[in-house]
Amino acid sequence: MMADVTARNDSLSQAGNVVLLEVRNLKMHFPIQKGVVRRIVGHVKAVDGIDFFIREEETLGLVGESGCGKTTTARCIIRAYEPTDGQIVYHQMDGQGVDLASLDDSELKPYRRQIRMIFQDPYSSLNPRLTLLEIVGEPLKVNNIAKGKELENRVAELLRRVGLRPEYLRRYPHAFSGGERQRIGIARALALEPRLVLCDEPVSALDVSVRAQVLNLLQDLQQELNLTYLFIAHDLSVVEYICDRVAVMYVGKLVELAETEELFANPKHPYTEALLSAVPKPDPRLRSRGQRIILEGEVADPASPPSGCYFHPRCRYAQERCAQEEPPLHDMGGGHYVACYQELELRGVIGKGIVA
Repeated sequence: MMADVTARNDSLSQAGNVVLLEVRNLKMHFPIQKGVVRRIVGHVKAVDGIDFFIREEETLGLVGESGCGKTTTARCIIRAYEPTDGQIVYHQMDGQGVDLASLDDSELKPYRRQIRMIFQDPYSSLNPRLTLLEIVGEPLKVNNIAKGKELENRVAELLRRVGLRPEYLRRYPHAFSGGERQRIGIARALALEPRLVLCDEPVSALDVSVRAQVLNLLQDLQQELNLTYLFIAHDLSVVEYICDRVAVMYVGKLVELAETEELFANPKHPYTEALLSAVPKPDPRLRSRGQRIILEGEVADPASPPSGCYFHPRCRYAQERCAQEEPPLHDMGGGHYVACYQELELRGVIGKGIVA
């Protein structure tokens, strides 16, 4: 996969599509400790050797079931976690690449200004004892960018940009709805004028009626500020709406990566096919076309994963080789990567319909 990613990055750069971030063989293994002396008896392989890249000003979706390693991946990129292995190569404005995984806290500080995160829960991610001026202005104060009246003006402008009234800056989070709180979180993430924003399921905790407003806001901000997004979600309808490309994770590994339209219309991995079959169909005339695929068994334990392909115990297309050898993530052409030994004709979806 590394050779495929490098070759793909070279072709993108030649075409003028600059790669902003490369993740190479990223691993995050959490130790399992037991006994009085806390002896390490194993590891939870939350992220287990994944590779992908994000181009400038695009939105890459990262999808999969809960517990598959999506949020852990984002926290490794922002270095909230110290990765067990791998590289996180961030390309600066001058084109020079820096491996964030190898830097210490003092060396990371300038890059943390350029890579920010929007958290999933707008209620727990905001300190209820702080005003909006303190919450949104904290990154500006910590980095010695603004203080006093200038700080108030900058926070007021940030609130205005995300659709909130600037006179709210003296209020506390409890005075706002869930959608408004998420706008506050977005304003905080934008305070330092980042290039890359990691969106950790930013609309999953919101009412359906508010989701579209926040998604449209994120798209407008991306165009205005030339932002790049890593968009983590489990709702494929949201992913289809906002993402340029989609990466599918299963038990800490990437199983498929492709442009959004291509992945929805022409999935190559059985797990992706199962996920797409669960996408709601708003048109009642289409609900009888194609039954939902119910996967048998349980999700593999990341502390004790099966041999070979991690998905093979639940796969209806599995062969003997799948239980013995782990398939590499390889390029099927056109930037469509899949980790599967078989070339399958699977069922996808296009917009409101189903591809037979």
